[in-house]
Amino acid sequence: MSGAREESRIPLEDVGKDRDSSRGLMMTSVRELKSKLSRYLKRAAAGEEVTVTSRGRPIARVVPAAPEVRDQPSQAEVRRRLTAIPGIILPTGPKPRRSKHPLRIRKGETTLAEIVLKDRR
Repeated sequence: MSGAREESRIPLEDVGKDRDSSRGLMMTSVRELKSKLSRYLKRAAAGEEVTVTSRGRPIARVVPAAPEVRDQPSQAEVRRRLTAIPGIILPTGPKPRRSKHPLRIRKGETTLAEIVLKDRR
């Protein structure tokens, strides 16, 4: 074997043990990973990086998932986008209150809701 390959091997006594607990790095063999997968996934979710080895050589890493990206814009961004649209006037005060003199619908008169429903048919 070449010297470079020998250097990439990990001593068997180090497999499955924390290599650098300050960085949260752990190494484990494929066999151990398969038998204790839930344990290693929990450790990765907690922020540790698990390096998987085969015959003493690193072959894969199990790392924490990237933080989720917000799909929705912030309220300030929505407000900015709305003000950029011509003809949109954003409210400046509190929500309007009920009318002091609401319209009364007499028997036989068609309500606005009925007109809308009829128009949709």
